[in-house]
Amino acid sequence: MTTRALEAYVRHKKPRVAVIDLHGEINGFAEETLNNAYAEAETEQPDVILLNFANVDYINSTGIALIVTLLAKARKSHVRLYSCGLSEHYVEIFNITRLADFMSVFPDEASALADPAIATEGK
Repeated sequence: MTTRALEAYVRHKKPRVAVIDLHGEINGFAEETLNNAYAEAETEQPDVILLNFANVDYINSTGIALIVTLLAKARKSHVRLYSCGLSEHYVEIFNITRLADFMSVFPDEASALADPAIATEGK
């Protein structure tokens, strides 16, 4: 089985919301890509950073640890971290690991951006 290196693209949506579109696999090789994308997302000082997992093929335990690291960064800088586009399997993993207790999990980007909490961020 071939692995697909992680690619991440940052978009700024709505006032004060950054979306990081993730493509590929989140594993130990993804650390630099994730950190660079997160740093780019922070440049416009968003209230919310949304991790879009719709095009993620695989997340291993190291990848989960990298996501926890992003969550710690977000909490330190008072940014809310959201996630969307996770498969049923990874929603279950986020629940088991309790990541879902600390970041909102949405089925897709549209539902995440429609969350009433985003509309009240920064007010």
